Amino acid sequence: MTAPFVTERASPLVISFPHVGTNIPEAIATRMTADALRLDDTDFEQPALYDFAEALGATTVTARWSRLVIDVNRPPDNKPLYPGQWGAGLVPTETFAGEAVYRDAPPAEAEIVDRRERYWRPYHEALALAVARAIDRHGHALLWDAHSISAVVPRLFEGTLPDMNMGTAAGEACDTAISAAAFAVCEAGPFSAVLNGRFKGGYITRCYGQPARGIHAIQMELAKTTHLGADNRVDETRAATLRPVLRAAIEAALAALAALR
Repeated sequence: MTAPFVTERASPLVISFPHVGTNIPEAIATRMTADALRLDDTDFEQPALYDFAEALGATTVTARWSRLVIDVNRPPDNKPLYPGQWGAGLVPTETFAGEAVYRDAPPAEAEIVDRRERYWRPYHEALALAVARAIDRHGHALLWDAHSISAVVPRLFEGTLPDMNMGTAAGEACDTAISAAAFAVCEAGPFSAVLNGRFKGGYITRCYGQPARGIHAIQMELAKTTHLGADNRVDETRAATLRPVLRAAIEAALAALAALR
């Protein structure tokens, strides 16, 4: 099955987990390097971190397939999200650490097109449907795009990344009252936080966030050090501090969304 895991619930909140998948078709995996198969760039354990999703009535859309198969948070035409800066692309050929993904030649255009139809499109069909159903029920929707990344990735940014990186496509994907409410919670907590810094939101935030239609999208990029241990499993001591801040930020955004109505 190529479709993502979807759990539908009734609130206007949709949480997207586009980079948590670890499945790789055997025909692709046999061509990959050992470095790539470590899957270091995976957003490990994000659904477990957001274990309060059910309590908030959130619909969740969770990727099955590794971002090395195809990155569902990239435009289908592979247009750069941050022109002039290195990016992994729609079908990555290098990891964030600069390691080769393929032992031989990377995928040709025909294979990329096939992967886009087979793996990219089902994710977006499911996500678009989840957002549409929230709009039908409530007249508005909050799309929270959940991510994590190593705190130090020299190819992507200098120094150490802040703990909580919120992006709204520089304000275009979300009403400022909603993003301000969520970000105020992040700023008041024990973590460093930035709004529309290095990560302003990927394709999902930029494509789906349409405030004029009542769809407000926020990307949250978390430094992995805030919630993961050395084994890429949730460190419950760290997560116990982070989860209440994440939940309160989402609840603040939902309250601001309701106030707009």
